[in-house]
Amino acid sequence: MLTAFARAFQTPDLRKKLLFTLGIMVLFRIGAHVPVPGVSYENVQACMDEAKGAQGLFGLVNMFSGGALLQITIFALGIMPYITASIILQLLVVVIPRLEALKKEGQSGQGKITQYTRYLTVALAILQATGLVATARSGTLFQNCSVASQIIPDQSIFTTAVMVITMTAGTGLIMWLGELITDRGIGNGMSILMFVSIAAGFPGALWAIKKQGKLADGWIEFGAVIVCGLAMVALVVFVEQAQRRIPVQYAKRMIGRRSYGGTSTYIPLKVNQAGVIPVIFASSLLYIPALIVQFSGSQAGWAQWIQSHFVKGDHPLYIATYFLLIVFFAFFYVAISFNPEEVADNMKKYGGFIPGIRAGRPTAEYLSYVLNRITWPGSLYLGLIALVPTVALIMFNANQNFPFGGTSILIIVGVGLETVKQIESQLQQRHYEGFLR
Repeated sequence: MLTAFARAFQTPDLRKKLLFTLGIMVLFRIGAHVPVPGVSYENVQACMDEAKGAQGLFGLVNMFSGGALLQITIFALGIMPYITASIILQLLVVVIPRLEALKKEGQSGQGKITQYTRYLTVALAILQATGLVATARSGTLFQNCSVASQIIPDQSIFTTAVMVITMTAGTGLIMWLGELITDRGIGNGMSILMFVSIAAGFPGALWAIKKQGKLADGWIEFGAVIVCGLAMVALVVFVEQAQRRIPVQYAKRMIGRRSYGGTSTYIPLKVNQAGVIPVIFASSLLYIPALIVQFSGSQAGWAQWIQSHFVKGDHPLYIATYFLLIVFFAFFYVAISFNPEEVADNMKKYGGFIPGIRAGRPTAEYLSYVLNRITWPGSLYLGLIALVPTVALIMFNANQNFPFGGTSILIIVGVGLETVKQIESQLQQRHYEGFLR
């Protein structure tokens, strides 16, 4: 990885792309510390100090915003509205025939879907910004803070509208910055901004564990967390790179005087085909009961049962439900994102076949069988990785946003591997010695 970056900085055009990307990342982090007009910065900082890292129900969104959510900055919503919109559009492509037809049109259709994603992102940003402002005004954003109700001193309609518009515009600006990285930087812009948001919270979280530690002034706990993190990174890299390669042979075809086909290739099926999406789905779904209790303010029996079982996150019922939801959503997302029948039809159309398997329906059944077999270890791996913050909560008395938690490690390692691959591919395009030898 370091060799690829060193070689990239030695290439003038790639160096410009890297410096441009770094500049956008710095601008993105600056915006994460600019407070929204109408917010009392002193009261927000006082509540942050009293919370002492216990971010509660908003921990996941706060992680994706790089800590900007709880500070109510112009980038408070972060990249989360775009992620949600992208996931919704991916699900709707399977359901709505019009979107499925656009996807098959190639570049033009994909551009149209991207435009729909932008519109949906803005709509979700308006909804989320309104919800965040309402939560901050009611004082429930920081439940145990003495000045939580004074975070927004002026609660007029005009101030509320300005705050919602500002945060929505911040989300639009983040989308634009991500597209700039994709077009003029090293590519994969939205993922890089997500990487920056999550990585920004690592130093503070690690230092908080050191300060809370009791063995050797906290250095023992700090070292144990570092070793655990390195082991998790190695495990995630190993599993993310693992894939089942199904061989495909293409028969020779004579078109005029030219011969086509006769080549061998393979279909790469990743062990973790769903990525981090099942963890996000499961986390979001488990937040709903606690949010209902928080906003209803009920003290009934059902509300107390939810608070004791589904709020803190270390209850056995919560752990089991979280694990089972991740496994379910892993199979669900793989089922809607990979269509064995479509792959089998495309192979048959171009004269391709799997050795030993008949073309058509037998090929689709074989692909479905293999996909189900490799999704089981992938889903179990996701569930175990996602439970690391819960284990840390019990062992180190850390907060639920443990720095080496499952979601953060999966995203950081995945984006890092993809970025290195893109840099290496661009380096290979500029150095032709390997092709000429």
